[in-house]
Amino acid sequence: MSPPPFPPIRDGVLSVVVPIYNEAATVRTALDAILAKAVPGWRLEIILVESNSNDGTRAIVQSYASHPRVKLILEDRARGKGHAVRAGFKAATGDVILIQDADLEYDLNDYDILLAPLSAGRQSFVLGSRHGQGGWAIRQFSDQPVQALILNSAHWGFTFLINASLGVWLRDPFTMYKVFRRECLEGLTFECNRFDFDWELLIKLIRKGHEPIEIPISYKSRSFKEGKKISMFRDPVTWLWALAKFRFQRI
Repeated sequence: MSPPPFPPIRDGVLSVVVPIYNEAATVRTALDAILAKAVPGWRLEIILVESNSNDGTRAIVQSYASHPRVKLILEDRARGKGHAVRAGFKAATGDVILIQDADLEYDLNDYDILLAPLSAGRQSFVLGSRHGQGGWAIRQFSDQPVQALILNSAHWGFTFLINASLGVWLRDPFTMYKVFRRECLEGLTFECNRFDFDWELLIKLIRKGHEPIEIPISYKSRSFKEGKKISMFRDPVTWLWALAKFRFQRI
Protein backbone atom coordinates (compact mmCIF):
# COMPACT_ATOMS: atom_id res chain seq x y z
CA MET A 1 0.00 0.00 0.00
CA SER A 2 1.39 3.40 -0.99
CA PRO A 3 1.14 6.31 1.47
CA PRO A 4 -0.85 9.41 0.57
CA PRO A 5 1.12 12.35 -0.86
CA PHE A 6 2.28 14.85 1.72
CA PRO A 7 2.49 18.62 1.17
CA PRO A 8 5.68 20.59 1.82
CA ILE A 9 6.24 21.71 5.40
CA ARG A 10 6.63 25.41 6.13
CA ASP A 11 7.47 26.67 9.62
CA GLY A 12 7.20 23.14 10.94
CA VAL A 13 7.69 21.60 14.37
CA LEU A 14 10.38 18.93 14.78
CA SER A 15 9.88 16.51 17.68
CA VAL A 16 13.28 15.24 18.81
CA VAL A 17 12.83 12.10 20.93
CA VAL A 18 15.82 11.49 23.21
CA PRO A 19 15.88 8.16 25.13
CA ILE A 20 18.31 8.43 28.03
CA TYR A 21 19.73 5.78 30.34
CA ASN A 22 23.07 5.82 32.21
CA GLU A 23 24.71 8.55 30.14
CA ALA A 24 26.15 10.70 32.95
CA ALA A 25 29.43 11.21 31.07
CA THR A 26 27.82 12.70 27.96
CA VAL A 27 24.22 13.70 28.67
CA ARG A 28 24.82 17.32 29.72
CA THR A 29 27.00 18.04 26.69
CA ALA A 30 24.50 16.32 24.41
CA LEU A 31 21.43 18.07 25.81
CA ASP A 32 23.06 21.49 25.78
CA ALA A 33 23.88 20.99 22.11
CA ILE A 34 20.39 19.73 21.25
CA LEU A 35 18.69 22.61 23.06
CA ALA A 36 20.96 25.13 21.33
CA LYS A 37 20.30 23.63 17.90
CA ALA A 38 18.53 25.87 15.41
CA VAL A 39 17.20 24.68 12.05
CA PRO A 40 15.84 27.35 9.68
CA GLY A 41 12.12 26.87 9.13
CA TRP A 42 11.69 24.58 12.14
CA ARG A 43 10.77 24.89 15.80
CA LEU A 44 12.19 22.11 17.97
CA GLU A 45 10.21 20.18 20.56
CA ILE A 46 12.64 18.16 22.70
CA ILE A 47 11.16 15.09 24.37
CA LEU A 48 13.49 13.65 27.01
CA VAL A 49 12.66 10.15 28.18
CA GLU A 50 14.79 9.21 31.19
CA SER A 51 14.59 5.55 32.23
CA ASN A 52 15.57 5.72 35.92
CA SER A 53 19.34 5.61 35.48
CA ASN A 54 21.53 4.49 38.36
CA ASP A 55 24.61 6.63 37.60
CA GLY A 56 23.31 10.13 38.36
CA THR A 57 21.91 10.78 34.88
CA ARG A 58 18.35 11.35 36.13
CA ALA A 59 19.34 14.31 38.31
CA ILE A 60 21.14 15.93 35.38
CA VAL A 61 18.17 15.44 33.07
CA GLN A 62 15.72 16.80 35.64
CA SER A 63 17.64 20.08 35.66
CA TYR A 64 16.30 20.69 32.14
CA ALA A 65 12.64 20.21 33.10
CA SER A 66 11.81 23.91 33.08
CA HIS A 67 13.34 24.62 29.67
CA PRO A 68 10.61 25.92 27.32
CA ARG A 69 11.59 23.49 24.56
CA VAL A 70 11.56 20.41 26.81
CA LYS A 71 8.94 17.78 27.54
CA LEU A 72 10.27 15.49 30.28
CA ILE A 73 9.11 11.91 30.74
CA LEU A 74 10.47 10.04 33.79
CA GLU A 75 10.09 6.28 33.56
CA ASP A 76 9.89 4.31 36.79
CA ARG A 77 12.38 1.71 35.58
CA ALA A 78 14.54 0.83 32.62
CA ARG A 79 12.65 -1.29 30.08
CA GLY A 80 14.91 -0.66 27.08
CA LYS A 81 15.54 1.98 24.45
CA GLY A 82 12.57 0.90 22.38
CA HIS A 83 10.19 1.36 25.28
CA ALA A 84 11.57 4.86 25.91
CA VAL A 85 11.25 5.85 22.24
CA ARG A 86 7.68 4.57 22.13
CA ALA A 87 6.87 6.76 25.14
CA GLY A 88 8.41 9.70 23.31
CA PHE A 89 6.30 9.03 20.22
CA LYS A 90 3.13 9.26 22.28
CA ALA A 91 4.17 12.71 23.54
CA ALA A 92 5.30 14.04 20.14
CA THR A 93 3.16 16.74 18.52
CA GLY A 94 5.54 17.85 15.75
CA ASP A 95 5.14 17.56 12.00
CA VAL A 96 8.28 15.40 11.89
CA ILE A 97 9.86 13.04 14.43
CA LEU A 98 13.61 12.47 14.79
CA ILE A 99 15.25 9.99 17.17
CA GLN A 100 18.38 11.28 18.92
CA ASP A 101 20.63 9.52 21.45
CA ALA A 102 22.51 11.31 24.22
CA ASP A 103 25.89 9.65 23.61
CA LEU A 104 27.58 12.06 21.13
CA GLU A 105 27.99 9.46 18.35
CA TYR A 106 25.91 11.47 15.87
CA ASP A 107 26.44 15.02 14.60
CA LEU A 108 23.59 17.50 15.13
CA ASN A 109 24.75 19.44 12.08
CA ASP A 110 23.15 16.70 9.99
CA TYR A 111 19.62 17.73 11.03
CA ASP A 112 19.44 20.24 8.18
CA ILE A 113 20.21 17.79 5.38
CA LEU A 114 17.99 15.09 6.85
CA LEU A 115 15.01 17.43 7.08
CA ALA A 116 15.35 18.94 3.61
CA PRO A 117 13.49 16.17 1.68
CA LEU A 118 10.72 16.21 4.27
CA SER A 119 10.38 19.99 4.13
CA ALA A 120 10.06 19.84 0.35
CA GLY A 121 7.41 17.11 0.48
CA ARG A 122 9.60 14.74 -1.55
CA GLN A 123 9.85 12.07 1.14
CA SER A 124 7.97 10.90 4.19
CA PHE A 125 10.84 8.85 5.68
CA VAL A 126 14.61 9.48 5.73
CA LEU A 127 17.53 7.48 7.13
CA GLY A 128 20.89 9.00 8.06
CA SER A 129 23.44 6.54 6.67
CA ARG A 130 26.56 6.11 8.80
CA HIS A 131 28.48 5.10 5.68
CA GLY A 132 28.71 8.78 4.79
CA GLN A 133 32.48 8.81 5.12
CA GLY A 134 32.94 5.76 2.89
CA GLY A 135 34.20 2.29 3.66
CA TRP A 136 32.37 -0.78 4.89
CA ALA A 137 33.16 -0.43 8.60
CA ILE A 138 30.80 1.77 10.58
CA ARG A 139 32.35 0.96 13.93
CA GLN A 140 36.02 1.53 14.56
CA PHE A 141 36.91 0.72 18.18
CA SER A 142 40.60 1.41 18.74
CA ASP A 143 40.36 -0.29 22.15
CA GLN A 144 38.20 -3.25 21.02
CA PRO A 145 39.06 -4.10 17.38
CA VAL A 146 37.74 -7.67 17.52
CA GLN A 147 34.33 -6.56 18.75
CA ALA A 148 34.27 -3.88 16.06
CA LEU A 149 35.02 -6.44 13.34
CA ILE A 150 32.25 -8.73 14.59
CA LEU A 151 29.69 -5.92 14.70
CA ASN A 152 30.65 -4.58 11.29
CA SER A 153 30.42 -8.03 9.72
CA ALA A 154 27.08 -8.70 11.42
CA HIS A 155 25.78 -5.35 10.19
CA TRP A 156 26.13 -6.42 6.56
CA GLY A 157 24.60 -9.82 7.23
CA PHE A 158 21.55 -8.32 8.91
CA THR A 159 21.32 -5.62 6.24
CA PHE A 160 21.16 -8.32 3.57
CA LEU A 161 18.30 -9.99 5.44
CA ILE A 162 16.36 -6.73 5.64
CA ASN A 163 16.91 -5.90 1.97
CA ALA A 164 16.06 -9.37 0.73
CA SER A 165 12.94 -9.73 2.85
CA LEU A 166 11.52 -6.25 2.19
CA GLY A 167 12.64 -5.80 -1.41
CA VAL A 168 14.65 -2.64 -0.70
CA TRP A 169 18.29 -1.64 -1.13
CA LEU A 170 19.59 0.03 2.03
CA ARG A 171 23.13 0.35 3.36
CA ASP A 172 22.33 1.32 6.94
CA PRO A 173 18.78 0.35 7.94
CA PHE A 174 19.75 0.27 11.63
CA THR A 175 20.91 3.87 12.00
CA MET A 176 19.51 5.80 14.94
CA TYR A 177 18.71 8.76 12.67
CA LYS A 178 15.29 7.69 11.52
CA VAL A 179 13.39 10.85 10.55
CA PHE A 180 9.79 10.74 9.37
CA ARG A 181 6.53 12.63 9.22
CA ARG A 182 4.40 11.99 12.28
CA GLU A 183 1.53 10.90 10.03
CA CYS A 184 3.60 7.83 9.14
CA LEU A 185 2.76 6.38 12.56
CA GLU A 186 -1.01 6.58 12.05
CA GLY A 187 -2.62 3.17 12.39
CA LEU A 188 0.57 1.52 13.65
CA THR A 189 1.16 -0.01 17.07
CA PHE A 190 4.54 -1.04 18.47
CA GLU A 191 5.59 -3.57 21.07
CA CYS A 192 9.39 -3.98 21.11
CA ASN A 193 11.31 -2.61 24.08
CA ARG A 194 14.98 -3.06 23.28
CA PHE A 195 17.02 -2.45 20.13
CA ASP A 196 14.65 -4.73 18.23
CA PHE A 197 12.38 -1.68 18.12
CA ASP A 198 14.64 -0.33 15.33
CA TRP A 199 13.67 -3.36 13.26
CA GLU A 200 10.00 -3.14 14.13
CA LEU A 201 9.79 0.56 13.24
CA LEU A 202 11.67 0.17 9.96
CA ILE A 203 9.73 -2.89 8.82
CA LYS A 204 6.32 -1.43 9.64
CA LEU A 205 7.01 1.93 8.00
CA ILE A 206 8.30 0.27 4.82
CA ARG A 207 5.41 -2.19 4.70
CA LYS A 208 3.02 0.74 5.07
CA GLY A 209 4.57 2.22 1.93
CA HIS A 210 7.07 4.69 3.38
CA GLU A 211 10.25 3.51 1.66
CA PRO A 212 13.12 5.65 2.96
CA ILE A 213 15.93 7.40 1.19
CA GLU A 214 19.39 7.36 2.77
CA ILE A 215 21.42 10.50 3.30
CA PRO A 216 25.09 10.25 4.33
CA ILE A 217 25.84 11.60 7.82
CA SER A 218 28.83 11.94 10.13
CA TYR A 219 29.29 9.27 12.80
CA LYS A 220 31.82 8.63 15.55
CA SER A 221 31.26 5.23 17.14
CA ARG A 222 31.93 4.46 20.76
CA SER A 223 33.05 1.07 22.05
CA PHE A 224 31.58 -1.11 24.77
CA LYS A 225 34.20 0.24 27.16
CA GLU A 226 32.92 3.72 26.37
CA GLY A 227 29.31 2.81 27.11
CA LYS A 228 27.78 1.04 24.08
CA LYS A 229 24.76 -0.90 25.37
CA ILE A 230 23.97 -3.45 22.66
CA SER A 231 24.40 -7.05 23.79
CA MET A 232 26.37 -9.04 21.19
CA PHE A 233 24.63 -12.25 22.27
CA ARG A 234 21.13 -11.31 23.40
CA ASP A 235 20.10 -8.65 20.92
CA PRO A 236 20.77 -10.45 17.60
CA VAL A 237 18.25 -13.12 18.62
CA THR A 238 15.58 -10.47 19.19
CA TRP A 239 16.41 -8.83 15.83
CA LEU A 240 15.86 -12.06 13.93
CA TRP A 241 12.63 -12.70 15.80
CA ALA A 242 11.45 -9.17 14.98
CA LEU A 243 12.17 -9.72 11.28
CA ALA A 244 10.32 -13.05 11.24
CA LYS A 245 7.36 -11.63 13.13
CA PHE A 246 6.82 -8.16 11.68
CA ARG A 247 7.64 -9.00 8.07
CA PHE A 248 4.44 -11.03 7.81
CA GLN A 249 2.26 -9.84 10.69
CA ARG A 250 -0.82 -7.86 9.65
CA ILE A 251 -0.31 -4.13 10.23
